[in-house]
Amino acid sequence: MEQESPQTIEITEYQLATFEKDVIPESVGDKIYDNYAKEIEIEFPNRKTKDKWHLKSKGIVGNIPITPEFHIIIQPKVPIENLFGMLDYAYKFNINFPKGQIKSESLEQVYERLANILAKKIIERCCKGLYRDYLPKTEKLPYIRGRLDIRQAVQKPWEVKLKCHYNEQTSDIEDNQILAWTLFIIGRSGLCGELVSSKVRKAFHTLQGIVTIKSFTSQACIDRNYHRLNQDYQLLHALCRFFLENTGPSHEKGDREMVPFLINMANLYEEFVAEWLNVNTPKGFFVQQQHRFIHDQNYFDIIDLVLGDIETRKVQYVLDTKYKVPDKVASSDIHQIVAYANAVNCQNAILIYPQNLKQPLDIITGDIRVRSLTFSLDSNLNEAGKTFLTSLLPNTIP
Repeated sequence: MEQESPQTIEITEYQLATFEKDVIPESVGDKIYDNYAKEIEIEFPNRKTKDKWHLKSKGIVGNIPITPEFHIIIQPKVPIENLFGMLDYAYKFNINFPKGQIKSESLEQVYERLANILAKKIIERCCKGLYRDYLPKTEKLPYIRGRLDIRQAVQKPWEVKLKCHYNEQTSDIEDNQILAWTLFIIGRSGLCGELVSSKVRKAFHTLQGIVTIKSFTSQACIDRNYHRLNQDYQLLHALCRFFLENTGPSHEKGDREMVPFLINMANLYEEFVAEWLNVNTPKGFFVQQQHRFIHDQNYFDIIDLVLGDIETRKVQYVLDTKYKVPDKVASSDIHQIVAYANAVNCQNAILIYPQNLKQPLDIITGDIRVRSLTFSLDSNLNEAGKTFLTSLLPNTIP
């Protein structure tokens, strides 16, 4: 018997969506309120709402399976082509799709496309042979292998088998375990059609008999060591990081429930701007994300982004991304970034927004210049980046 597709409703991030009372079961409303209050503002039908449901995403996009029968799809306000461009920079995919190919797709189709690429490339790597490495192993053997445990041999001379320490070359290493766990998570998402799901299952089953299935967070995909023998794993782990970072609470291997897929757009905007600047900032500057400034052993600040001089290592700009579009800069944001600038002895503080503000900011407080600048997400990202960079560094852009 064919399984029925779940009922879905669609909303767009930061936009109020209204639904008739009978569209959303009250039990589903309770689950949204209990489990996703941080992601979605929800107001139950009442006199104030004219007996309708009110829902608004708090800067989150993706798919939430509230129950197996009821899903919420949250679409980005950013054009889908630009959302992919942001992901491409932030996760360093470096995937060059033909121009316009992503433009007509949905977020779910982008998810499926990336899952297909990951599964296909894992299968290709399995055909070539998985990367293997030497891992330390201790085992009792009837012969000497590697280093003999002399102490035990002396203490228990009657034992026939000898305790040996040696290195064994194996494919059951973290590089490959991350791939298997990510495929497991994708398989639980329910976001892929049968064609891609089949490829994901094939890739997973190929790995299943070779590597241990164990859980990983996205952090395991960062700052890994790549060289001639495993260079192609860099893209594989970048894709794994995307899926693991944006998948809901981790599920154990026996849990059959579907997991939510959610992208925090504020975090993505910060990652994207940081990586775009890292690639495109003129020579002579360095870019550092999540810059930590230690005041004393008990207190430190973490600044979104800093831009500094490579030779002197002096911070010249502190930057803070704001994925929101108010009419004007909030006083609290000004106070915060001025504090950051003072902390690193910097005279330029920049607040970055995805759209032009009705009341842009350019003030002097003390000896610090505070400005609001725009890195737009509405048009071509590279052109928007150049416009932003020209405003930020007008004397250094040719």
